[in-house]
Amino acid sequence: MSAPRRRRLIAGVLTLTAALTASACSGGGAPAVDGNTLTVMSKLFGTAPDPEGEMQQAVEKFLGKKLQVTWVPNAEYTDKLNVTLASDKIPQVMVVDPKLPAFVNAAQAGAFWDLTDKLDKYPNLKPMDQRTALNASVNGKIYGIYRMRPQLRSAMVIRKDWLEKLDLKLPETVDDLYNIAKAFAEKDPDGNGKKDTYGLIIPKWPGNYATNSPYDTLETWFGAPNGWGERNGKLVPGFDTPEFLEANRFLKKMVGEGLVNPDFATLDSAKWNEPFFHGKGGMIIDVNVRSRQVFDLFRDDGDKNYGDKVAMVGNLKRSDGKKFSLPFTGYLDVLAISRQSVPTEQDLDNVLKALDKLGSKEGQNLVMNGIEGRNYQVVDNTASLINETDPVVRTVQDNADDAFVQLGFKGDTDIGGIAYPRTPSGQPYKDMIKLQNELMAEDLKTAVFNPALPVISPTAVSRGAQIDTIIPDARIKYLSGTFTEEQLKAEIKRWYDSGGTQVAAEVNDLVSKLGN
Repeated sequence: MSAPRRRRLIAGVLTLTAALTASACSGGGAPAVDGNTLTVMSKLFGTAPDPEGEMQQAVEKFLGKKLQVTWVPNAEYTDKLNVTLASDKIPQVMVVDPKLPAFVNAAQAGAFWDLTDKLDKYPNLKPMDQRTALNASVNGKIYGIYRMRPQLRSAMVIRKDWLEKLDLKLPETVDDLYNIAKAFAEKDPDGNGKKDTYGLIIPKWPGNYATNSPYDTLETWFGAPNGWGERNGKLVPGFDTPEFLEANRFLKKMVGEGLVNPDFATLDSAKWNEPFFHGKGGMIIDVNVRSRQVFDLFRDDGDKNYGDKVAMVGNLKRSDGKKFSLPFTGYLDVLAISRQSVPTEQDLDNVLKALDKLGSKEGQNLVMNGIEGRNYQVVDNTASLINETDPVVRTVQDNADDAFVQLGFKGDTDIGGIAYPRTPSGQPYKDMIKLQNELMAEDLKTAVFNPALPVISPTAVSRGAQIDTIIPDARIKYLSGTFTEEQLKAEIKRWYDSGGTQVAAEVNDLVSKLGN
Protein backbone atom coordinates (compact mmCIF):
# COMPACT_ATOMS: atom_id res chain seq x y z
CA MET A 1 0.00 0.00 0.00
CA SER A 2 1.37 3.44 -0.86
CA ALA A 3 2.25 5.87 1.90
CA PRO A 4 -0.33 8.49 0.77
CA ARG A 5 -3.07 5.87 0.79
CA ARG A 6 -2.02 4.69 4.27
CA ARG A 7 -2.12 8.28 5.48
CA ARG A 8 -5.65 8.71 4.18
CA LEU A 9 -6.66 5.51 5.94
CA ILE A 10 -5.08 6.35 9.26
CA ALA A 11 -6.34 9.92 9.22
CA GLY A 12 -9.94 8.84 9.47
CA VAL A 13 -9.48 5.92 11.84
CA LEU A 14 -10.89 7.49 15.02
CA THR A 15 -13.99 8.83 13.28
CA LEU A 16 -14.41 5.58 11.39
CA THR A 17 -14.11 3.46 14.52
CA ALA A 18 -16.72 5.54 16.34
CA ALA A 19 -19.11 5.30 13.40
CA LEU A 20 -18.58 1.56 13.10
CA THR A 21 -19.14 1.00 16.79
CA ALA A 22 -22.43 2.89 16.61
CA SER A 23 -23.64 1.06 13.52
CA ALA A 24 -22.54 -2.33 14.83
CA CYS A 25 -24.38 -1.82 18.09
CA SER A 26 -27.52 -0.14 16.78
CA GLY A 27 -27.78 -1.43 13.24
CA GLY A 28 -28.68 2.12 12.27
CA GLY A 29 -29.16 2.51 8.54
CA ALA A 30 -28.44 -1.15 7.84
CA PRO A 31 -30.05 -2.51 4.67
CA ALA A 32 -32.93 -4.94 5.07
CA VAL A 33 -31.80 -8.54 5.26
CA ASP A 34 -32.94 -10.63 2.30
CA GLY A 35 -32.42 -14.33 2.85
CA ASN A 36 -32.68 -14.97 -0.89
CA THR A 37 -29.84 -12.63 -1.88
CA LEU A 38 -26.14 -12.71 -1.05
CA THR A 39 -24.37 -9.35 -1.33
CA VAL A 40 -20.61 -9.30 -1.78
CA MET A 41 -17.84 -6.75 -2.35
CA SER A 42 -14.76 -8.16 -4.03
CA LYS A 43 -11.55 -7.22 -5.77
CA LEU A 44 -11.41 -7.30 -9.56
CA PHE A 45 -8.34 -7.99 -11.70
CA GLY A 46 -9.90 -7.63 -15.14
CA THR A 47 -13.26 -6.71 -16.66
CA ALA A 48 -16.32 -6.93 -14.43
CA PRO A 49 -18.54 -9.91 -15.29
CA ASP A 50 -21.96 -9.35 -16.85
CA PRO A 51 -24.57 -9.72 -14.06
CA GLU A 52 -26.63 -11.66 -16.60
CA GLY A 53 -23.64 -13.60 -17.92
CA GLU A 54 -23.01 -17.33 -17.90
CA MET A 55 -20.76 -17.40 -14.86
CA GLN A 56 -23.07 -15.27 -12.71
CA GLN A 57 -26.08 -17.38 -13.68
CA ALA A 58 -24.18 -20.60 -13.02
CA VAL A 59 -23.13 -19.46 -9.52
CA GLU A 60 -26.64 -18.25 -8.68
CA LYS A 61 -28.18 -21.51 -9.87
CA PHE A 62 -25.71 -23.47 -7.76
CA LEU A 63 -26.32 -21.39 -4.62
CA GLY A 64 -30.08 -21.11 -5.10
CA LYS A 65 -29.73 -17.39 -4.34
CA LYS A 66 -29.41 -14.14 -6.21
CA LEU A 67 -25.87 -12.82 -6.10
CA GLN A 68 -25.12 -9.10 -6.02
CA VAL A 69 -21.41 -8.43 -6.33
CA THR A 70 -19.76 -5.02 -6.20
CA TRP A 71 -16.61 -5.57 -8.27
CA VAL A 72 -13.86 -3.04 -7.46
CA PRO A 73 -10.57 -2.82 -9.41
CA ASN A 74 -7.72 -3.98 -7.19
CA ALA A 75 -5.82 -0.68 -7.44
CA GLU A 76 -8.85 1.18 -6.04
CA TYR A 77 -9.95 -1.42 -3.50
CA THR A 78 -8.43 0.00 -0.32
CA ASP A 79 -9.96 3.44 -0.88
CA LYS A 80 -13.34 1.92 -1.77
CA LEU A 81 -13.16 -0.30 1.31
CA ASN A 82 -12.54 2.66 3.57
CA VAL A 83 -15.51 4.57 2.13
CA THR A 84 -17.76 1.51 2.35
CA LEU A 85 -16.84 0.79 5.96
CA ALA A 86 -17.86 4.31 6.95
CA SER A 87 -21.20 4.05 5.13
CA ASP A 88 -24.54 2.50 6.10
CA LYS A 89 -24.52 0.13 3.11
CA ILE A 90 -21.96 -2.52 3.94
CA PRO A 91 -22.37 -5.74 1.92
CA GLN A 92 -22.95 -8.98 3.78
CA VAL A 93 -19.59 -10.42 2.68
CA MET A 94 -16.39 -8.49 1.95
CA VAL A 95 -13.14 -9.79 0.51
CA VAL A 96 -10.51 -8.01 2.60
CA ASP A 97 -6.92 -8.10 3.83
CA PRO A 98 -7.35 -8.95 7.53
CA LYS A 99 -4.22 -6.97 8.45
CA LEU A 100 -5.38 -3.72 6.84
CA PRO A 101 -5.51 -1.01 9.56
CA ALA A 102 -9.04 0.13 8.63
CA PHE A 103 -10.34 -3.43 8.78
CA VAL A 104 -8.53 -4.20 12.04
CA ASN A 105 -10.09 -1.15 13.68
CA ALA A 106 -13.51 -2.00 12.25
CA ALA A 107 -13.37 -5.63 13.35
CA GLN A 108 -12.20 -4.79 16.86
CA ALA A 109 -14.97 -2.17 17.09
CA GLY A 110 -17.53 -4.91 16.44
CA ALA A 111 -18.36 -4.18 12.80
CA PHE A 112 -17.60 -7.76 11.67
CA TRP A 113 -18.60 -11.08 13.14
CA ASP A 114 -16.03 -12.86 15.27
CA LEU A 115 -16.07 -16.32 13.68
CA THR A 116 -13.49 -17.90 15.97
CA ASP A 117 -15.92 -20.36 17.57
CA LYS A 118 -18.56 -20.46 14.82
CA LEU A 119 -17.04 -22.27 11.85
CA ASP A 120 -16.71 -25.82 13.17
CA LYS A 121 -20.42 -26.56 12.63
CA TYR A 122 -20.09 -25.87 8.89
CA PRO A 123 -18.09 -28.75 7.34
CA ASN A 124 -16.81 -26.76 4.36
CA LEU A 125 -15.83 -23.69 6.39
CA LYS A 126 -13.70 -25.31 9.06
CA PRO A 127 -10.05 -24.21 8.62
CA MET A 128 -8.11 -26.73 6.55
CA ASP A 129 -4.85 -25.68 8.19
CA GLN A 130 -4.60 -24.31 11.73
CA ARG A 131 -1.31 -22.48 11.11
CA THR A 132 -2.85 -20.59 8.19
CA ALA A 133 -6.01 -19.82 10.16
CA LEU A 134 -3.83 -18.33 12.89
CA ASN A 135 -1.78 -16.38 10.33
CA ALA A 136 -4.98 -14.82 8.98
CA SER A 137 -6.30 -13.93 12.43
CA VAL A 138 -6.24 -10.63 14.26
CA ASN A 139 -4.35 -11.41 17.45
CA GLY A 140 -5.82 -14.91 17.47
CA LYS A 141 -9.40 -13.92 16.63
CA ILE A 142 -10.84 -15.05 13.29
CA TYR A 143 -12.82 -12.31 11.56
CA GLY A 144 -13.02 -13.99 8.16
CA ILE A 145 -12.79 -17.23 6.19
CA TYR A 146 -9.29 -17.28 4.75
CA ARG A 147 -8.71 -17.77 1.04
CA MET A 148 -6.26 -20.65 0.76
CA ARG A 149 -3.03 -20.16 -1.15
CA PRO A 150 0.20 -22.19 -1.38
CA GLN A 151 2.31 -22.05 1.77
CA LEU A 152 5.42 -21.76 -0.34
CA ARG A 153 5.63 -20.11 -3.76
CA SER A 154 9.12 -18.59 -3.84
CA ALA A 155 11.31 -19.68 -6.75
CA MET A 156 13.59 -18.37 -9.48
CA VAL A 157 12.96 -18.53 -13.23
CA ILE A 158 15.94 -18.52 -15.57
CA ARG A 159 16.55 -18.25 -19.32
CA LYS A 160 17.16 -21.92 -20.05
CA ASP A 161 18.55 -21.21 -23.51
CA TRP A 162 21.13 -18.82 -22.03
CA LEU A 163 22.30 -21.44 -19.55
CA GLU A 164 22.74 -23.97 -22.33
CA LYS A 165 24.56 -21.53 -24.63
CA LEU A 166 27.07 -20.69 -21.88
CA ASP A 167 27.27 -24.32 -20.68
CA LEU A 168 26.10 -23.41 -17.18
CA LYS A 169 24.28 -25.59 -14.67
CA LEU A 170 21.19 -24.64 -12.71
CA PRO A 171 22.09 -22.69 -9.55
CA GLU A 172 22.00 -24.30 -6.12
CA THR A 173 23.62 -21.60 -3.95
CA VAL A 174 23.75 -17.81 -3.75
CA ASP A 175 27.31 -18.06 -5.09
CA ASP A 176 25.93 -19.82 -8.17
CA LEU A 177 23.42 -16.98 -8.51
CA TYR A 178 26.23 -14.45 -8.58
CA ASN A 179 28.34 -16.45 -11.05
CA ILE A 180 25.45 -17.00 -13.46
CA ALA A 181 24.44 -13.34 -13.25
CA LYS A 182 28.03 -12.36 -14.06
CA ALA A 183 28.13 -14.73 -17.04
CA PHE A 184 24.79 -13.46 -18.34
CA ALA A 185 26.08 -9.87 -18.13
CA GLU A 186 29.53 -10.44 -19.61
CA LYS A 187 29.52 -13.47 -21.94
CA ASP A 188 26.96 -12.48 -24.60
CA PRO A 189 24.29 -15.11 -23.86
CA ASP A 190 22.03 -13.87 -26.66
CA GLY A 191 24.85 -14.08 -29.22
CA ASN A 192 24.39 -10.60 -30.70
CA GLY A 193 28.03 -9.61 -30.17
CA LYS A 194 27.11 -6.82 -27.75
CA LYS A 195 27.45 -6.42 -24.00
CA ASP A 196 23.81 -5.44 -23.50
CA THR A 197 22.42 -8.03 -21.08
CA TYR A 198 22.33 -8.45 -17.31
CA GLY A 199 21.69 -11.28 -14.92
CA LEU A 200 18.97 -10.46 -12.41
CA ILE A 201 15.76 -8.50 -13.08
CA ILE A 202 14.21 -6.61 -10.13
CA PRO A 203 11.25 -4.20 -10.40
CA LYS A 204 10.22 -1.26 -8.26
CA TRP A 205 8.52 -3.01 -5.36
CA PRO A 206 5.22 -1.42 -4.27
CA GLY A 207 5.07 -3.14 -0.88
CA ASN A 208 6.84 -2.47 2.39
CA TYR A 209 9.36 -4.62 4.21
CA ALA A 210 8.55 -8.36 4.43
CA THR A 211 6.12 -8.36 1.51
CA ASN A 212 7.71 -11.27 -0.38
CA SER A 213 9.82 -9.03 -2.58
CA PRO A 214 12.99 -10.33 -4.29
CA TYR A 215 14.89 -8.50 -1.55
CA ASP A 216 13.01 -10.32 1.21
CA THR A 217 13.60 -13.65 -0.52
CA LEU A 218 17.33 -13.09 -0.90
CA GLU A 219 17.63 -11.93 2.72
CA THR A 220 15.91 -15.13 3.86
CA TRP A 221 18.36 -17.19 1.77
CA PHE A 222 21.16 -15.54 3.75
CA GLY A 223 19.49 -16.56 7.03
CA ALA A 224 17.65 -13.37 7.99
CA PRO A 225 14.26 -13.83 9.69
CA ASN A 226 11.15 -13.78 7.52
CA GLY A 227 9.59 -10.57 8.80
CA TRP A 228 10.20 -11.32 12.49
CA GLY A 229 12.42 -13.92 14.11
CA GLU A 230 13.83 -14.88 17.48
CA ARG A 231 17.21 -13.54 18.53
CA ASN A 232 18.47 -13.85 22.12
CA GLY A 233 15.05 -14.91 23.36
CA LYS A 234 13.09 -12.05 21.80
CA LEU A 235 11.38 -11.43 18.49
CA VAL A 236 13.15 -8.82 16.38
CA PRO A 237 12.43 -7.47 12.89
CA GLY A 238 14.46 -9.27 10.26
CA PHE A 239 16.16 -6.06 9.15
CA ASP A 240 17.83 -5.73 12.56
CA THR A 241 20.12 -8.74 12.00
CA PRO A 242 23.62 -9.29 10.58
CA GLU A 243 22.16 -11.59 7.90
CA PHE A 244 20.04 -8.74 6.53
CA LEU A 245 23.14 -6.58 6.10
CA GLU A 246 25.14 -9.44 4.58
CA ALA A 247 22.44 -10.14 1.99
CA ASN A 248 22.27 -6.50 0.97
CA ARG A 249 26.07 -6.22 0.73
CA PHE A 250 25.87 -9.15 -1.69
CA LEU A 251 23.15 -7.53 -3.77
CA LYS A 252 24.86 -4.12 -3.70
CA LYS A 253 27.97 -5.78 -5.17
CA MET A 254 25.82 -7.22 -7.98
CA VAL A 255 24.25 -3.82 -8.66
CA GLY A 256 27.64 -2.13 -8.69
CA GLU A 257 29.00 -4.63 -11.20
CA GLY A 258 26.08 -4.17 -13.59
CA LEU A 259 24.63 -7.63 -12.96
CA VAL A 260 21.17 -6.21 -12.09
CA ASN A 261 18.94 -4.12 -14.38
CA PRO A 262 20.00 -0.50 -13.86
CA ASP A 263 16.36 0.65 -13.52
CA PHE A 264 15.60 -1.73 -10.62
CA ALA A 265 14.35 1.18 -8.48
CA THR A 266 11.86 2.36 -11.13
CA LEU A 267 10.93 -0.60 -13.38
CA ASP A 268 7.14 -0.98 -13.38
CA SER A 269 6.33 -4.32 -11.76
CA ALA A 270 3.62 -4.84 -14.41
CA LYS A 271 6.47 -4.99 -16.96
CA TRP A 272 8.65 -7.35 -14.94
CA ASN A 273 8.51 -10.12 -17.55
CA GLU A 274 9.43 -7.96 -20.52
CA PRO A 275 13.26 -7.85 -20.09
CA PHE A 276 13.22 -11.64 -19.67
CA PHE A 277 11.09 -12.15 -22.78
CA HIS A 278 13.01 -9.63 -24.88
CA GLY A 279 16.40 -11.09 -23.95
CA LYS A 280 17.70 -8.28 -21.75
CA GLY A 281 17.82 -10.09 -18.40
CA GLY A 282 18.09 -13.74 -17.50
CA MET A 283 16.74 -14.37 -13.96
CA ILE A 284 13.70 -13.40 -11.88
CA ILE A 285 13.26 -14.13 -8.16
CA ASP A 286 9.53 -14.27 -7.50
CA VAL A 287 6.64 -16.76 -7.25
CA ASN A 288 6.74 -20.04 -9.14
CA VAL A 289 3.73 -19.24 -11.33
CA ARG A 290 5.81 -16.59 -13.10
CA SER A 291 7.40 -19.46 -15.02
CA ARG A 292 4.09 -20.02 -16.78
CA GLN A 293 3.58 -16.29 -17.37
CA VAL A 294 6.80 -16.11 -19.38
CA PHE A 295 5.84 -19.34 -21.14
CA ASP A 296 2.72 -17.48 -22.26
CA LEU A 297 4.80 -14.66 -23.76
CA PHE A 298 6.98 -16.97 -25.83
CA ARG A 299 4.06 -19.19 -26.87
CA ASP A 300 1.80 -16.30 -27.82
CA ASP A 301 4.64 -14.85 -29.88
CA GLY A 302 4.52 -17.98 -32.02
CA ASP A 303 7.61 -19.66 -30.57
CA LYS A 304 6.89 -23.39 -30.89
CA ASN A 305 9.98 -24.13 -28.77
CA TYR A 306 8.81 -21.97 -25.85
CA GLY A 307 9.50 -24.86 -23.47
CA ASP A 308 13.22 -24.51 -24.22
CA LYS A 309 13.33 -20.89 -23.07
CA VAL A 310 12.47 -21.20 -19.37
CA ALA A 311 13.95 -23.13 -16.46
CA MET A 312 13.02 -22.88 -12.79
CA VAL A 313 14.70 -23.65 -9.47
CA GLY A 314 13.48 -23.34 -5.91
CA ASN A 315 15.06 -21.51 -2.97
CA LEU A 316 18.86 -21.34 -2.99
CA LYS A 317 21.32 -22.41 -0.29
CA ARG A 318 23.64 -20.06 1.52
CA SER A 319 27.37 -20.21 0.78
CA ASP A 320 27.91 -22.64 3.67
CA GLY A 321 25.31 -25.05 2.25
CA LYS A 322 22.56 -24.21 4.75
CA LYS A 323 19.15 -23.61 3.25
CA PHE A 324 16.49 -21.16 4.42
CA SER A 325 13.36 -21.04 2.23
CA LEU A 326 10.88 -18.19 2.11
CA PRO A 327 7.31 -19.37 2.77
CA PHE A 328 4.16 -17.34 2.22
CA THR A 329 1.29 -16.78 4.60
CA GLY A 330 -0.83 -19.63 3.20
CA TYR A 331 -3.72 -17.25 2.53
CA LEU A 332 -4.64 -14.20 0.49
CA ASP A 333 -7.44 -12.10 2.01
CA VAL A 334 -10.46 -13.36 3.95
CA LEU A 335 -14.23 -13.36 3.48
CA ALA A 336 -15.48 -11.20 6.35
CA ILE A 337 -19.16 -10.91 7.31
CA SER A 338 -20.67 -7.55 8.29
CA ARG A 339 -22.71 -7.26 11.49
CA GLN A 340 -24.50 -4.26 10.06
CA SER A 341 -26.07 -6.12 7.13
CA VAL A 342 -26.10 -9.50 8.92
CA PRO A 343 -27.41 -8.37 12.34
CA THR A 344 -28.65 -11.58 13.98
CA GLU A 345 -27.32 -15.06 14.66
CA GLN A 346 -30.05 -16.41 12.36
CA ASP A 347 -28.95 -14.08 9.56
CA LEU A 348 -25.35 -15.14 10.14
CA ASP A 349 -26.34 -18.81 9.92
CA ASN A 350 -28.06 -18.11 6.60
CA VAL A 351 -24.95 -16.47 5.14
CA LEU A 352 -22.60 -19.13 6.51
CA LYS A 353 -24.78 -21.88 5.03
CA ALA A 354 -24.50 -20.21 1.61
CA LEU A 355 -20.72 -19.92 1.95
CA ASP A 356 -20.57 -23.51 3.20
CA LYS A 357 -22.32 -24.64 0.01
CA LEU A 358 -19.93 -22.51 -2.04
CA GLY A 359 -17.09 -24.18 -0.15
CA SER A 360 -18.01 -27.63 -1.45
CA LYS A 361 -15.89 -29.27 -4.14
CA GLU A 362 -18.50 -28.52 -6.79
CA GLY A 363 -18.80 -24.88 -5.69
CA GLN A 364 -15.06 -24.28 -5.56
CA ASN A 365 -14.50 -25.88 -8.95
CA LEU A 366 -17.15 -23.56 -10.36
CA VAL A 367 -15.72 -20.28 -9.06
CA MET A 368 -12.06 -21.25 -9.53
CA ASN A 369 -12.17 -23.09 -12.85
CA GLY A 370 -15.39 -22.03 -14.56
CA ILE A 371 -18.13 -24.15 -16.07
CA GLU A 372 -17.36 -27.83 -16.57
CA GLY A 373 -17.92 -28.93 -20.16
CA ARG A 374 -17.91 -25.31 -21.31
CA ASN A 375 -14.34 -24.29 -20.68
CA TYR A 376 -12.79 -27.28 -18.94
CA GLN A 377 -13.12 -31.03 -18.66
CA VAL A 378 -11.84 -33.31 -15.94
CA VAL A 379 -8.79 -35.24 -17.11
CA ASP A 380 -6.62 -37.19 -14.63
CA ASN A 381 -8.21 -35.29 -11.75
CA THR A 382 -7.31 -31.90 -13.26
CA ALA A 383 -9.34 -29.17 -14.94
CA SER A 384 -8.00 -29.48 -18.48
CA LEU A 385 -8.88 -26.36 -20.47
CA ILE A 386 -10.95 -26.74 -23.65
CA ASN A 387 -12.27 -24.29 -26.25
CA GLU A 388 -9.39 -21.93 -25.40
CA THR A 389 -9.65 -20.11 -28.74
CA ASP A 390 -13.44 -19.60 -28.65
CA PRO A 391 -13.93 -15.90 -27.69
CA VAL A 392 -17.31 -16.54 -26.05
CA VAL A 393 -15.96 -19.39 -23.93
CA ARG A 394 -12.86 -17.31 -23.27
CA THR A 395 -15.12 -14.75 -21.59
CA VAL A 396 -16.36 -17.46 -19.22
CA GLN A 397 -12.76 -18.34 -18.41
CA ASP A 398 -11.77 -14.70 -17.94
CA ASN A 399 -14.67 -14.20 -15.52
CA ALA A 400 -13.42 -17.18 -13.51
CA ASP A 401 -9.78 -16.02 -13.65
CA ASP A 402 -10.22 -12.32 -12.92
CA ALA A 403 -13.36 -12.15 -10.79
CA PHE A 404 -15.11 -15.20 -9.38
CA VAL A 405 -11.83 -16.80 -8.30
CA GLN A 406 -11.94 -14.23 -5.48
CA LEU A 407 -14.74 -16.37 -4.01
CA GLY A 408 -12.49 -19.42 -4.17
CA PHE A 409 -11.25 -20.11 -0.66
CA LYS A 410 -10.44 -23.82 -0.62
CA GLY A 411 -7.56 -23.93 -3.14
CA ASP A 412 -6.78 -26.72 -5.58
CA THR A 413 -5.64 -30.22 -4.70
CA ASP A 414 -2.02 -29.44 -5.57
CA ILE A 415 -1.81 -27.24 -2.46
CA GLY A 416 -4.02 -29.34 -0.21
CA GLY A 417 -7.34 -27.86 -1.34
CA ILE A 418 -10.33 -29.47 -2.98
CA ALA A 419 -10.71 -27.93 -6.46
CA TYR A 420 -9.19 -29.48 -9.56
CA PRO A 421 -5.87 -27.85 -10.41
CA ARG A 422 -6.12 -26.15 -13.78
CA THR A 423 -3.93 -27.48 -16.58
CA PRO A 424 -3.36 -25.48 -19.77
CA SER A 425 -2.74 -27.39 -22.98
CA GLY A 426 0.91 -27.91 -23.89
CA GLN A 427 3.40 -30.37 -22.40
CA PRO A 428 5.84 -27.68 -21.18
CA TYR A 429 3.10 -26.31 -18.91
CA LYS A 430 2.34 -29.75 -17.51
CA ASP A 431 6.04 -30.40 -16.88
CA MET A 432 6.45 -27.01 -15.18
CA ILE A 433 3.47 -27.61 -12.89
CA LYS A 434 4.95 -30.97 -11.88
CA LEU A 435 8.32 -29.31 -11.15
CA GLN A 436 6.59 -26.51 -9.24
CA ASN A 437 4.92 -28.98 -6.90
CA GLU A 438 8.14 -30.94 -6.36
CA LEU A 439 10.08 -27.77 -5.49
CA MET A 440 7.36 -26.53 -3.12
CA ALA A 441 7.32 -29.84 -1.25
CA GLU A 442 11.10 -29.85 -0.93
CA ASP A 443 11.45 -26.22 0.14
CA LEU A 444 8.74 -26.50 2.79
CA LYS A 445 11.22 -28.68 4.71
CA THR A 446 13.46 -25.63 5.21
CA ALA A 447 10.78 -22.91 5.37
CA VAL A 448 11.40 -20.00 7.75
CA PHE A 449 7.98 -19.05 9.11
CA ASN A 450 7.16 -15.65 10.57
CA PRO A 451 5.99 -16.17 14.19
CA ALA A 452 4.47 -12.67 14.31
CA LEU A 453 2.06 -13.10 11.40
CA PRO A 454 -1.03 -13.62 13.60
CA VAL A 455 -0.60 -10.42 15.61
CA ILE A 456 -1.26 -6.76 14.93
CA SER A 457 0.64 -4.16 16.94
CA PRO A 458 -1.56 -1.16 17.82
CA THR A 459 1.39 1.16 17.24
CA ALA A 460 2.00 -0.41 13.82
CA VAL A 461 -1.59 0.44 12.96
CA SER A 462 -1.50 4.00 14.27
CA ARG A 463 2.03 4.91 13.14
CA GLY A 464 2.37 2.69 10.09
CA ALA A 465 2.17 5.59 7.64
CA GLN A 466 5.18 7.20 9.33
CA ILE A 467 7.43 4.18 9.79
CA ASP A 468 6.50 1.48 7.28
CA THR A 469 8.56 2.93 4.43
CA ILE A 470 11.71 3.77 6.43
CA ILE A 471 13.44 0.42 5.84
CA PRO A 472 12.47 -0.26 2.19
CA ASP A 473 13.41 3.32 1.24
CA ALA A 474 16.75 3.06 3.02
CA ARG A 475 17.42 -0.33 1.42
CA ILE A 476 16.90 1.07 -2.09
CA LYS A 477 19.16 4.04 -1.36
CA TYR A 478 21.86 1.73 -0.02
CA LEU A 479 21.68 -0.59 -3.04
CA SER A 480 21.71 2.41 -5.39
CA GLY A 481 24.85 3.77 -3.74
CA THR A 482 23.35 6.96 -2.29
CA PHE A 483 23.50 5.55 1.26
CA THR A 484 26.48 4.07 3.04
CA GLU A 485 26.06 1.06 5.29
CA GLU A 486 26.33 3.36 8.29
CA GLN A 487 23.47 5.46 6.96
CA LEU A 488 21.40 2.28 6.44
CA LYS A 489 22.07 1.32 10.06
CA ALA A 490 21.08 4.84 11.14
CA GLU A 491 17.72 4.40 9.38
CA ILE A 492 17.16 1.14 11.26
CA LYS A 493 17.74 3.08 14.48
CA ARG A 494 15.33 5.78 13.24
CA TRP A 495 12.66 3.12 12.77
CA TYR A 496 13.03 2.16 16.44
CA ASP A 497 13.08 5.78 17.59
CA SER A 498 9.97 6.62 15.54
CA GLY A 499 7.78 3.99 17.18
CA GLY A 500 9.50 0.74 16.30
CA THR A 501 10.62 0.16 19.87
CA GLN A 502 6.98 0.14 20.96
CA VAL A 503 5.98 -2.01 17.96
CA ALA A 504 8.59 -4.61 18.93
CA ALA A 505 7.45 -4.63 22.55
CA GLU A 506 3.81 -5.04 21.52
CA VAL A 507 4.60 -7.79 19.02
CA ASN A 508 6.49 -9.76 21.66
CA ASP A 509 3.69 -9.30 24.17
CA LEU A 510 0.93 -10.27 21.73
CA VAL A 511 2.77 -13.35 20.47
CA SER A 512 3.35 -14.49 24.05
CA LYS A 513 -0.41 -14.35 24.65
CA LEU A 514 -1.42 -16.40 21.62
CA GLY A 515 -3.25 -19.51 22.69
CA ASN A 516 -3.66 -18.29 26.30
